[in-house]
Amino acid sequence: VKFNNCAGNKGVRYETNSLDFKVRADGTLYAAHHLQVPSKQLILVVTAWDPQTLGRWEAMVRFLVAEKSQHNGHKPKGRKALPGELVQQQSDTLLPWRQHQSAHGLRRQKRDWVIPPINVPENSRGPFPQQLVRIRSDKDKEIHIRYSITGVGADQPPMEVFNIDPVSGRMYVTRPMDREERASYHLRAHAVDMNGNKVENPIDLYIYVIDMNDNRPEFINQVYNGSVDEGSKPGTYVMTVTANDADDGTTANGMVRYRIVTQTPQSPSQNMFTINSETGDIVTVAAGLDREKVQQYIVIVQATDMEGNLNYGLSNTATAIITVTDVNDNPPEFTTSTVKQPQKGVRTSVIITRDLTGSLMGQAGSRSWAGMGLPTTTCTHSHFSFSQPNGLREKIQHFAAAVDYEMNRAFMLTVMVSNQAPLASGIQMSFQSTAGVTISVTDVNEAPYFPTNHKLIRLEEGVPTGTVLTTFSAVDPDRFMQQAVRYSKLSDPANWLNINATNGQITTAAVLDRESDYIKNNVYEATFLAADNGIPPASGTGTLQIYLIDINDNAPELLPKEAQICEKPNLNVINITAADADIDPNVGPFVFELPSVPSAVRKNWTITRLNGDYAQLSLRIMYLEAGVYDVPIIVTDSGNPPLYNTSVIKVKVCPCDENGDCTTIGAVAAAGLGTGAIIAILICIIILLTMVLLFVVWMKRREKERHTKQLLIDPEDDVRDNILKYDEEGGGEEDQDYDLSQLQQPETMDHVLNKTPGVRRVDERPIGAEPQYPVRPVIPHPGDIGDFINEGLRAADNDPTAPPYDSLLVFDYEGSGSTAGSVSSLNSSSSGDQDYDYLNDWGPRFKKLADMYGGGEED
Repeated sequence: VKFNNCAGNKGVRYETNSLDFKVRADGTLYAAHHLQVPSKQLILVVTAWDPQTLGRWEAMVRFLVAEKSQHNGHKPKGRKALPGELVQQQSDTLLPWRQHQSAHGLRRQKRDWVIPPINVPENSRGPFPQQLVRIRSDKDKEIHIRYSITGVGADQPPMEVFNIDPVSGRMYVTRPMDREERASYHLRAHAVDMNGNKVENPIDLYIYVIDMNDNRPEFINQVYNGSVDEGSKPGTYVMTVTANDADDGTTANGMVRYRIVTQTPQSPSQNMFTINSETGDIVTVAAGLDREKVQQYIVIVQATDMEGNLNYGLSNTATAIITVTDVNDNPPEFTTSTVKQPQKGVRTSVIITRDLTGSLMGQAGSRSWAGMGLPTTTCTHSHFSFSQPNGLREKIQHFAAAVDYEMNRAFMLTVMVSNQAPLASGIQMSFQSTAGVTISVTDVNEAPYFPTNHKLIRLEEGVPTGTVLTTFSAVDPDRFMQQAVRYSKLSDPANWLNINATNGQITTAAVLDRESDYIKNNVYEATFLAADNGIPPASGTGTLQIYLIDINDNAPELLPKEAQICEKPNLNVINITAADADIDPNVGPFVFELPSVPSAVRKNWTITRLNGDYAQLSLRIMYLEAGVYDVPIIVTDSGNPPLYNTSVIKVKVCPCDENGDCTTIGAVAAAGLGTGAIIAILICIIILLTMVLLFVVWMKRREKERHTKQLLIDPEDDVRDNILKYDEEGGGEEDQDYDLSQLQQPETMDHVLNKTPGVRRVDERPIGAEPQYPVRPVIPHPGDIGDFINEGLRAADNDPTAPPYDSLLVFDYEGSGSTAGSVSSLNSSSSGDQDYDYLNDWGPRFKKLADMYGGGEED
């Protein structure tokens, strides 16, 4: 049965109304003992109830009892095959679809019974496929029927665990089963005709995998840790070990039993502990646990399935470590009965406790080990307290209140120590110990202190320099030391105060101003230092607060400083007010008035009072020319005596539109420019913009001309391509015997490097850094050709490595003589019979040569 209470089913219990059947915690319903069911169906009521909420839920379960078939290779004589028969043999046939004969012939009857499950043992060795059952319909005598199965294990993962012969209806298992992987399968069998039409309704087949003992018990932990108090009685619970078996827990395969294999050490007995074979609870079985003798036991626990049968069951082991904890069976005592120690600081003394047996036997950190000391004297115990650092068997005595050498020079205490836990039963000893403690107080130099700190005084601001304000003196608590106290300033932000170094008298060094930035909430704060001349010297600080009372020493200031108004009176007025650095009652209400001089002020302007802090300034006359006017206004405060100030407000009078706002031209005119000046400024702006536009147009046109401009010279006169370089053809026929290799560039430079400086060959290139020639653009502008040629010429003139080299030329030896009269067969001498006029016919490229040679005769 399946149940869900929407809360995880924690703690839910099941029960039935029959004593023959029970329900496990997982909802499995099983028979409590072997029984015979007389009827073909059985109805039970299963109840699920929650002990916490006391809720109860009931469900009715109906069992259909299947009859066991009898077969010896053939059916009994005179007995028809019962529908629903199922025996897992090759000859067994299941007829889940049955028909009944009626007066009107065959008719279909609705199934109201359940097919019994098919049991398959896991880990079967085959051979496979192994037949499980044969399914057949009675209609197979009339028509051809095809059988198929669907569900998990057939056409759903895991696939093809089961298959069926579509003609005979025999169902097979194709491989070994593993119950731990899947314990049951739910399949559906189908019967259709040759056209795929349903002949019978699908039936449910339940296949259960029978468990085999193929899994060892596994402990949740390999090492378990537990503890038990020393001296515990037999039967005391220690710990629980748990092992799980993956096999079926309802069979002997999954029923685990526990036992103790070994115990180390075997003292005082080899069987100090025992274990519940079913639950795994470890308890003590013998007395004599003593932490001072054995602090830890190691127990090996074995878990075996098959209900603990060592011959057939599978086993596994785990280790249980049992620690014997300490109990208070040894009282503490002081190592010394009297402690004397002078002390200057907070920690006064260290008190060590031990057992009455003379050794520290207690277990560190336990309540029986920890001590708690309390002084028993009533007059001075409030000055001291005790603490115990973690992991230490000592008590440290501290000051609970400050001690004063001038008040008490020594303390005598009686201290008692006892365990936090009472002594164990049966211990006939005192549970506490006492000791006397004498504490001497050593005098140290204490810092002077100001009795009144922070000290507050009140006075009016503006007191003159040198006024005595107060005496801020300190007290030295060291009455038994003859020491002098000196005073000095520690903090005086405005440097307004002086202090007498011997008596602490404070005077003013400047005028105190309440309106200063150093004043916070009318209070000025300064800090002073008092130091004695002890060894080592000590010092203390004190703070003096001066509350300054305000006086009327600041005249009011008019606000705002600038405003604008229309040239004709209307609702447009100027609201004015005043600001005063003083505070009440030396501020408002203010009095606003116009001066009588010059007279034009009261003639043109008028002031209307609104309240004690505000007034309105407006035009008195009907029209005032646009411009900027300085209007003086006298503002007087309400101090005693009152102060006044004449402030000037700059008022811009301008023409306004119908809404009472100044126009743009009017605002400019109000700034002091007339209409003619405004027109002249606008004309200048237009002219300037026109010039800028013309300049841009001219620059674009010039740039375009530079791109389209051709060379100024005639293409026929362009001689850049007239100098042609031809390949070396060698000498004439008379120079064939001349060794041209003597004039070639040498292959190595050794003879050049070793040659005397100053004498070089014409074909030797000087060794040195070469200058960087200008890089010519890929497509240069025609106008840049001249600049490029000049830059290249300048670089070549300054290049010492460029030929011809300016050095002494030394030629190699060419031999003893030559049969030829000239190196070349060409005669360059001028002769009158040579005619060079034909050069004019060769075109413009030879015009230069024609002018040089042809014109020589005419000249």
